Amino acid sequence: MKYYRLLTIAGSDSGGGAGIQADLKTFSALGCYGMSVICALTAQNTRSVTGIYPVPPEFISLQIDAIMEDIGVDAVKIGMLHSPEVIISVTERLKHYRTPNIVVDPVMVSTGGDKLLQDDAVDALKTILFPIATVITPNLPEAAMLLGQPVENLIGVDGLQLETACKNLSAFRAQAVLLKGGHAKSQQMLDLLYTAKNVRMTRFESARIDTRNTHGTGCTLSAAIAAHLAKGHPLDEAVRLAKTYINGALEAGANYQIGNAHGPVHHFHKYWK
Repeated sequence: MKYYRLLTIAGSDSGGGAGIQADLKTFSALGCYGMSVICALTAQNTRSVTGIYPVPPEFISLQIDAIMEDIGVDAVKIGMLHSPEVIISVTERLKHYRTPNIVVDPVMVSTGGDKLLQDDAVDALKTILFPIATVITPNLPEAAMLLGQPVENLIGVDGLQLETACKNLSAFRAQAVLLKGGHAKSQQMLDLLYTAKNVRMTRFESARIDTRNTHGTGCTLSAAIAAHLAKGHPLDEAVRLAKTYINGALEAGANYQIGNAHGPVHHFHKYWK
């Protein structure tokens, strides 16, 4: 018997709602064996990020080597990589091991609005890491930063501007782009998956769930996509299944009270009573 082997390469969230902690919860909830490479420690809660303590790139490489040389992986989710040096180290090691199914969530700003990476790391994401990604999963603020445009320029009444933005993001050479539209103000949310090789655009629409407990939503969705890719699902099906999971986690966690601001989603909603 073998596990589905999932690796998260990201930052640690002391509040437990996002980052490494959210990814490991998601892997477990979806029946996978989760492993972690910690790239930074963060001091944060539901209100804010009060500190970031970076892990040296050399030690990040050692963590990756330790996993790859013994256990191996079926898919990788990448989250917060705070500096160009870290991005270079992670990319080099994943290329060395010819790692499959790489899902990159370009985490730049926390749910509470705190900046999570250095300015020069954005260029490194675009030119170094994205080209080895199976899919990148930016939300609208992240897409705006990557494209150098205001968020308002990406949002249109009919989704055509979003489609253009999604195609423009494919210029960074990831195999596919999932542009998440949750930051738009409409009650019907639209996510777009664009695969450059097939010139294919797939729309995922869902009703907005009324809750402030959204901390870790992006981390959880990208981790769920990685889990379903590891199980052998094609990308569009992996996204659909991941969307079903995150919508269930948002809905189940909507009325919980934890902390004083943006609480987490309910990762184990299928199991906890």
